[in-house]
Amino acid sequence: MATLGATGLRVSRMGLGLAALGRPGYITVGHADDLAGGVDLFAMETGAHRVLDAAYDAGVRYFDAARSYGRAEEFLASWLTARAIPPTEVTVGSKWGYTYSAGWRVDAATHEVKDHTLPVFLRQLAESRSTLGEQLDLYQIHSATLESGVLDDASVIDALARAREQGLRIGASVSGPRQADAIWRALDIRRDGERVFDTVQATWNLLERSAGPALAAAHEEGVGVIVKEAVANGRLTSRGLWTVGGLRAESIDRAASSVGASIDALALAWVLAQPWVDVVLSGATTVAQLESNLSAQRVVVSSDVSAQLDAVVMEPEQYWRERSALPWN
Repeated sequence: MATLGATGLRVSRMGLGLAALGRPGYITVGHADDLAGGVDLFAMETGAHRVLDAAYDAGVRYFDAARSYGRAEEFLASWLTARAIPPTEVTVGSKWGYTYSAGWRVDAATHEVKDHTLPVFLRQLAESRSTLGEQLDLYQIHSATLESGVLDDASVIDALARAREQGLRIGASVSGPRQADAIWRALDIRRDGERVFDTVQATWNLLERSAGPALAAAHEEGVGVIVKEAVANGRLTSRGLWTVGGLRAESIDRAASSVGASIDALALAWVLAQPWVDVVLSGATTVAQLESNLSAQRVVVSSDVSAQLDAVVMEPEQYWRERSALPWN
């Protein structure tokens, strides 16, 4: 167990993100195969509870949801109630800023709508509190970018500061090729001399490392650091590595073999080895995936292997262009 920055919240080094568990459609490679047609509400909730059970039993104590993850908050809340897990036993984070709009369809024209305005924050905070109650510990802007303007919207920042004063920890989850710029901006934001953002969450993996210096600086300043998409939406797994292609895929496969680990475990272990990372999220949809992900905690990545993996880095623009092309399935 560790402490999430200076928040006082106790977390496990690996957490569980519910992006792929709360809705029938997601961009993870092979998501449709994982669900195997079981996309009715009961089947999805049962499957989510199964993975949550396995995660909790394996020691996972941080769970990460969002308003746009379909029924993720509801599934998490019903699981916490069913297992009678008190707020002191786990740390729960959620996010606001996207509204789920797929209507439980995989083939929806629009799966989520981004809106970082004050009315959406107030509405979604009320919704998250209604669903999660006192279990809600951390509330994050969902995929904040400089372009969205949310980090320069005084009305939103003031509202976040008020929520923080009332005891809720506040975070900024960032996205896109300018993640680092958004993190630097978030670190500068204060109200009444207090930093507004207690945590930052970013995509950081073998392929996309551009936010690393900003995340390290955040950690140094006592801000909690959560890493998402460490397996690149399934691209850094045995079934998704082909999407990376060429010499990158060969290098990653060879490195995994050299340490006797699955590709996803190597990718996660490499992130876990960074001293500035507080929590790394698993985005598992099945118990088997979760178990493979959690095995990363037993993988040792030597400096030689890490040096070999330096050759697989992508330019941020290329990474995010390819990510945006992943199909909802």
